Amino acid sequence: MRTVVFDLDGTLADTSADLIAAANACFRARGLGDRLDPVADALVAFQGGRAMLRLGYGRADVVGAEQLAEDDYPRLLDHYAADLASHTRLYPGAAEAVETLRGTGFRTAICTNKPEALARELVGHLGIAELFDALIGADTLPVRKPNPAPYRASVAQAGGEMARSFLVGDTQTDRETARNAGVASVLVTFGPEGGRIARLAPEALLDRYDALPALAERLLPR
Repeated sequence: MRTVVFDLDGTLADTSADLIAAANACFRARGLGDRLDPVADALVAFQGGRAMLRLGYGRADVVGAEQLAEDDYPRLLDHYAADLASHTRLYPGAAEAVETLRGTGFRTAICTNKPEALARELVGHLGIAELFDALIGADTLPVRKPNPAPYRASVAQAGGEMARSFLVGDTQTDRETARNAGVASVLVTFGPEGGRIARLAPEALLDRYDALPALAERLLPR
């Protein structure tokens, strides 16, 4: 069975503003004010909670920034869980593209480095939970992307075949995950990196979601 596996943050949905708001809440709790900008720092938001915290504490030039980032990571998740979709939106055409894929016989899955419970809550809020046959999060397995095990698990849970699958993502982590799993990667150009993502030399670039069904047929012909 042909399967398309999607990253979530920065691929299906722009979650950056809500992620940055959670990080800024941690900085404010320590009397440092907001250290991250929801527009200028959108790219780091898709690199994970710890990356945001390290950047913010580094900017504040505090002692022990690395340890503070570790200490505050659970607090960041709590802040995010309390308000994870005030500003988050699906990228234009994402839901329609997934529906088209499913209508032509593809299985679809999500493989994300967001904790599974938060990922499930978010896709439910966005109204797309029923569009995916599987969802594997950062803590579903003992390892996370770019280890290929979560990708393999998402394909298996969706009822697909590894040799007939590919990954749609937006970061170097996604590119490395696909390489480690031995599958093609498609990287979107509408995230914070824009066309610069081509530097990672994926098998294909995706400029807009309405082009995905035809691209999927090309990468995984019947």
